Amino acid sequence: MKRTSIAMAALAMLAAHAAHAQSNVQIYGLLDTGIDYASDAAPNGHGMTRVSSGGMNTSRWGLRGSEDLGGGLKAVWNLEGGILMDTGGIDGSLFRRQAYAGLEGSMGRIVLGRSFTSVYDTVIRFDPMGFAPFYSWATTGNATGPSKYGMTTGFDNLVKYSGTSGNFKYGASYGFGEQSSGSRDGAKLAVAGSWESDGLALMATAEQVNGSTVPATGRRDATRVYHLGGTYAAGPVKFYLSGRRYAQESGKAGKDGINADVKANTYWTGVAYKPVPNVTLTGAIYYMDVRNVASGTDADPLMFVARYRYALSKRTDLYATVGYAKARHGQLVGLSRDDAGFDARQHGAIVGIQHRF
Repeated sequence: MKRTSIAMAALAMLAAHAAHAQSNVQIYGLLDTGIDYASDAAPNGHGMTRVSSGGMNTSRWGLRGSEDLGGGLKAVWNLEGGILMDTGGIDGSLFRRQAYAGLEGSMGRIVLGRSFTSVYDTVIRFDPMGFAPFYSWATTGNATGPSKYGMTTGFDNLVKYSGTSGNFKYGASYGFGEQSSGSRDGAKLAVAGSWESDGLALMATAEQVNGSTVPATGRRDATRVYHLGGTYAAGPVKFYLSGRRYAQESGKAGKDGINADVKANTYWTGVAYKPVPNVTLTGAIYYMDVRNVASGTDADPLMFVARYRYALSKRTDLYATVGYAKARHGQLVGLSRDDAGFDARQHGAIVGIQHRF
């Protein structure tokens, strides 16, 4: 009996070791903080200097893992939340950035929960500033305008598929509306594809986000966003050029659906240059062509950005970024997608440090 117990205990230990060997859990994160200055950052026209979080990338931490299920199939999961480095607070809810579980195999990956959309996963690779919270309008416009004319970065109640075939990457994301008024109310769909070969990369995406049905017309609000873009890398230089078409149709517009509350096209271009392996110089221009607004009220904002990035190691970087934005017709403009400006022009700068673990 004693020998049997010892044998059973030994088998249990071996099984536990084997299970551990087939699965893994990783703690990871990105900590980005700096000191930034922005002119016209208050209603009195004064500038502001502060310690900020996320000068080059949004600060975050997370847990992710996988388990080998055999036959080329594995279970995958991820929990990720944002961090406000200036206060130590939570940026949104605990795991607002990602919270999903799913499967991955030779046919691709499918996950359920909360995650970034297929459009976000694709377009982020075509922004010279890498979706920097400061000084990038690739995700959304500046915070000052009546609409940010942007895309949706993540869906709740999501089913997401991503796959790769040769030089192609593709994916689709669907967010269930989960409203009692109908299955399509609040529903969200994003599809994206990209191709890359010999330094050239191209992408195309489409997204639709539904609102609720308006009883008077039987139509629902809907936002539609499309992207086209490309990059080209030649030695130490990489060029960027992309555009977005944004339209928000109102459920009150009637059955023709041709009227829109907001229309705008966003364009950006840039170049990144590595004179030496640990230095990257980046310049970018973002422009919004605002449509379907009253005459003389289209801001058509324009932003110029330049960044110096110095890699102290594989995980730690120092950076310095400057930006300048202006708008037409006396409309307000801001450099940041999160902080409003209080003039038709704004300039600013940020110096910071980023560490990845």
